[in-house]
Amino acid sequence: MIMIKSMTGYGRAKKEIGGRNILVELKSVNNRYLDCTIKLPKLFGFLEEKIKSYVTARGISRGKLEIFVSIEVLEEIGVTVELDRTYAKSYIDALRRLATEFDLANDISVMTVAANRDIFAVKKADEDMDREWQNLLPVLEEATDAFIASRVREGNNMRADILAKKATVESLVQRIAPLSEADVKSQYAKIEARIRQLLGDVSVDEGRLITECALFADKIAIDEELVRLGSHFEAFEQIVSGDGPVGRKLDFLLQEINRETNTIGSKACNVEIAKIVVEIKSELEKIREQIQNIE
Repeated sequence: MIMIKSMTGYGRAKKEIGGRNILVELKSVNNRYLDCTIKLPKLFGFLEEKIKSYVTARGISRGKLEIFVSIEVLEEIGVTVELDRTYAKSYIDALRRLATEFDLANDISVMTVAANRDIFAVKKADEDMDREWQNLLPVLEEATDAFIASRVREGNNMRADILAKKATVESLVQRIAPLSEADVKSQYAKIEARIRQLLGDVSVDEGRLITECALFADKIAIDEELVRLGSHFEAFEQIVSGDGPVGRKLDFLLQEINRETNTIGSKACNVEIAKIVVEIKSELEKIREQIQNIE
């Protein structure tokens, strides 16, 4: 199944597992690269790298991604709380200097010091850390499934819109070819007539005249640009019909299509072609805006 993914998405899951009430939420917005921020309780900070590795392994490669993890401990298992004595002593000394230097009441107490959670170190055995990951994993998996599904739904909508706009651009380009051919012939005739008018009764080297007119006509011909546009449209179709991250590829290819369109606009002497070029550029800008949202 063809899947283009949007860079915006949302997924949520909640379960009670292993004495834990676990909630996981993923949400993302557009970003050039993957910028992953994970918020989870300090007690479970050791899970951060595992979470990040998991979501990247699931193919999430672009977007500003925020992952929120809430773990309510219903039953404590295998946790020890230790005092960081060096840090605690330094912290208490700093409080005493603060009281002395600013002539403050020295009301340092256990609860005052304990308010600074950094003086405590919460430790878990390795097997307990692995158990916590196994508790979290099914909730993270369900939330990620929902998150990816939302990206796919939005991506499918964008794919349909992009292909419709591409079809519009192709139909506009097809109108240019016959206009361009008529334009070249018209300009050739105009130049020839103008040269003969300017020379008057002066004899004309017919071969040279034909050559010069042909050279000018060749300068305004857009056959090569139209051929390249056809190739770009084929490549665009292949990319948009593929799987995996395609946003950057489409963005690059759209730049090439826009460049050929600009060249056609600069070469054409036909007013109708100029109008069509404006329409094409308008549609290409709409496509570009959509592509910015694609992973």
